[in-house]
Amino acid sequence: MGDATAAPPTNPSSSFLHLARPLAPAPIATTAPSTAPLNIAVQPQALISILDHASRRPADQDRVIGTLLGTRSDDGTEVEIKNCYAVPHTETHEQVEVDMDYQKRMLELHLRASPKEVLLGWYATSSDLNTFSALIQNFYSQQGDGTFPHPAVHLTVSTAPGTDVAAHTYISAPIGTTPERAADSCLFLPVPHEIRYGEAEKSGLEIIAGARDREDRSQPLHTDIETLERAVEQVLEMLERVSNYVSNVLDEEAEPSAALGQFLLNTLSLQPKVEPEEIERDFNSHIQDVLLVSYLANTIRTQIDLSNRLATAALTMGPETGSGDGKNDGERKQGHGQGQRGGRDRGHGQAGPGGRRGEQ
Repeated sequence: MGDATAAPPTNPSSSFLHLARPLAPAPIATTAPSTAPLNIAVQPQALISILDHASRRPADQDRVIGTLLGTRSDDGTEVEIKNCYAVPHTETHEQVEVDMDYQKRMLELHLRASPKEVLLGWYATSSDLNTFSALIQNFYSQQGDGTFPHPAVHLTVSTAPGTDVAAHTYISAPIGTTPERAADSCLFLPVPHEIRYGEAEKSGLEIIAGARDREDRSQPLHTDIETLERAVEQVLEMLERVSNYVSNVLDEEAEPSAALGQFLLNTLSLQPKVEPEEIERDFNSHIQDVLLVSYLANTIRTQIDLSNRLATAALTMGPETGSGDGKNDGERKQGHGQGQRGGRDRGHGQAGPGGRRGEQ
């Protein structure tokens, strides 16, 4: 197992970086990685994987780390974290060891399965930034197997029990240190991020959030009609809340907010101007289309079932009926042939009165 070690920080309980003062100005390299600000989007499935990894860690381990994967724009300023996987490591107050061979093998296999994704950086389930964090950050930012020339993204997720999940994203910048301390020193720069999810992820997160308030931590799944009903109720509730706020502002019972008013105006201007009669007509047309598709699907299902039953009946009854008819037909033909031969023999064997005997 490959390992990376670092000297212990001056104060292990401190959350700040311990950097060495450079003895000379750092040379300016034209191939240095970019430190431009990034806009980072985090998919919910990546956060859920990180939380699952944190919940399965050993009792004596404070934090766990792993690799972040996703997509990056051509200029490197837009990053979307879509996936991640755990990386084994051991950490004490004296040193940290990371299984680099495991990281390289897992990265190769994952990129083979998902060729559109790239290496983005790493995560840790602790908000502390120390010398060990700088060492791991430099490992992910290196040339060859790292993110060079783009900076590695470091995602910290707090998993303290009883508190809300807080995430922070950073990139690093090289600093002018001595060559001996260059491997375990860097400057972490915070960058903005957002948790981005679609409608499908939103439904799943709402179900998970609903199970949080139940003692058995379970949540029943709703049908499509029940989900639609809940969505309509939520929209009506939000409209009522906005209407009450506007009414209170007009009645001078609430303090007006220019920013909120501008936001509501922009939101309403984006909505299409549709009459209620048109909405009802479109909804009824949609219902009719759904019923027609459902009727056709049921008809095709019935036809397929009937065809299967007819084919099964032909296979089970066809050979027996055919063999019996063939046997009877053969017997009838054989008897008929014998009668004909007997008749001919009798006819040719007997002679009439006064006549000569016929040939046999």
